[in-house]
Amino acid sequence: MAGWLCSPGFAAGKWIKMFDGKTLDGWKANERPENWTVEDGAIVGKGPRSHLFWMREECGDCEFKAKVKINDGGNSGMYFRAEFGEGWPKGYEAQVNSTHKDWRRTGSLYAIQDIKEQLVPPDTWWEQHIIAKGNHIIIKVNGKTVVDYVDTEHRFTKGYLALQQHDPGSVVHFKDLMYRKLD
Repeated sequence: MAGWLCSPGFAAGKWIKMFDGKTLDGWKANERPENWTVEDGAIVGKGPRSHLFWMREECGDCEFKAKVKINDGGNSGMYFRAEFGEGWPKGYEAQVNSTHKDWRRTGSLYAIQDIKEQLVPPDTWWEQHIIAKGNHIIIKVNGKTVVDYVDTEHRFTKGYLALQQHDPGSVVHFKDLMYRKLD
């Protein structure tokens, strides 16, 4: 295991770097691993659909944040409490989408509580921060709460964190990826 990351079973309350800026150590693609590279200190997704899972620990009650940049017309997402497997993951998705034809924009809790307005322009860095505690989900974009949702259906309670590469027209960059287990 790389020295930059603690061993599995992280202590609650401590922020953990998920990405060393150089390698994909600790990450695993569910399909098409060639779609994921490291460029200039960022994880970059290009090409057909693929999801890159952080395999160090599953998220129950946790926070997950990253700086993100998506191209004009691109579509991506940050999954949490997701099941590892081929295809579209079963789990929650915090949408990453400034101008794609899908009307659900950045910050949406995809298909559960959707945002229609463009919160960030394409090709610029911004931060998405997810807080999942019990059935309470909060999504912040650049520090502003855009989703504050209580899932009375308790759809997903535990699973992996993952990054999405949606389609061949999308190019997405992620950096400063951080994870914190909550009490």
